[in-house]
Amino acid sequence: MLNNKLSGYLGFATKAGRLQTGYNTCLSLIEKRRVRLLIVAEDSSMNTVKKMSQKCRTNGTDVRIFGTKKELSGITGRGESSVFAITDSNFAGVIRQEIDRIQSEREVF
Repeated sequence: MLNNKLSGYLGFATKAGRLQTGYNTCLSLIEKRRVRLLIVAEDSSMNTVKKMSQKCRTNGTDVRIFGTKKELSGITGRGESSVFAITDSNFAGVIRQEIDRIQSEREVF
């Protein structure tokens, strides 16, 4: 479940043009080393998670498996996608911190 803070950060990144979506678009951006953080929806296919994780590992890109396609697509205003690339290091930093904080709270409960 996404909180208001994370929703706000993702919305700002979208409006600033620093968030890209789509499998092929994100693969291309990762290969060009333009992605600072990749978010893959939890309900993505195992093949998508595996392929994106491997590509990120190879290119030194941070990746987080988080949220659902519906939640993430609703915030960004894009069609239902399962892969989201943050291309700005400042947005990536705050979004990464918020995702990590939410995931650590989930583990506690």
